[in-house]
Amino acid sequence: MTTGKTKSRMPLADKVYHSLHARIVNGDYPANEKLPPEIQLAEEFGVSRPVLRNALERLREEGIVHSRQGAGSFVRPLRQNVPLGFAKVETLADIQRCYEFRINLETEAAALAALRHNDEALTEIGRALELLRAATGSLQHREDADFMFHGAIAKASNNQYFEATFRALRDHVNVGMKLHGESLMNDGAKGLEDVLAEHARIYDGIRARDPQVARDEMRLHLEHSRDRLFGGGLLDLSMR
Repeated sequence: MTTGKTKSRMPLADKVYHSLHARIVNGDYPANEKLPPEIQLAEEFGVSRPVLRNALERLREEGIVHSRQGAGSFVRPLRQNVPLGFAKVETLADIQRCYEFRINLETEAAALAALRHNDEALTEIGRALELLRAATGSLQHREDADFMFHGAIAKASNNQYFEATFRALRDHVNVGMKLHGESLMNDGAKGLEDVLAEHARIYDGIRARDPQVARDEMRLHLEHSRDRLFGGGLLDLSMR
């Protein structure tokens, strides 16, 4: 059963922030390019300019965009946004390796989140889950909400190394999420509903403060995601 907390609405500024962040990561707004004018973005997202400015301020604080006096906001090169240096995802082998790393990283983050989360952290995970639920109801897959869900769990581990590493993997994770989302759309409603159920079971394990359930459900979710993307046929990455 969904708790009242997971039904709470995400603040508009947060929604705009996550949407802008996803567009930047996906290359819709290239590095060193100027963002559209504030009035245009506000109209596009259906929010007031103060709400939009709140989202932009968060992006500035994270070093994702910067402002030039009288010129507007500009996108910083992504390599300046993360503290760790990972090579770009260029091949299917890279995507498979990323899944291998995520399975080890995120299963333990989920277990720690189950043990350590507070109400605020659980609410943040629940908000992301509700975005995924709404997208599923509209037969859509939202990579930004998916990343938000997993990022909120890393944050709930209360270990900055898990959170910083996951944020550093944003580009790499989004490549896999985008391709996984495309494969889900080919399966129609059932594929989306199955993935939503996987996310919900992870949330339930964390909410119940059961680290083993949270760990196991995260592992199953990531393994299923990988296998759906690769069609069950993983690459042989043995060194020759």
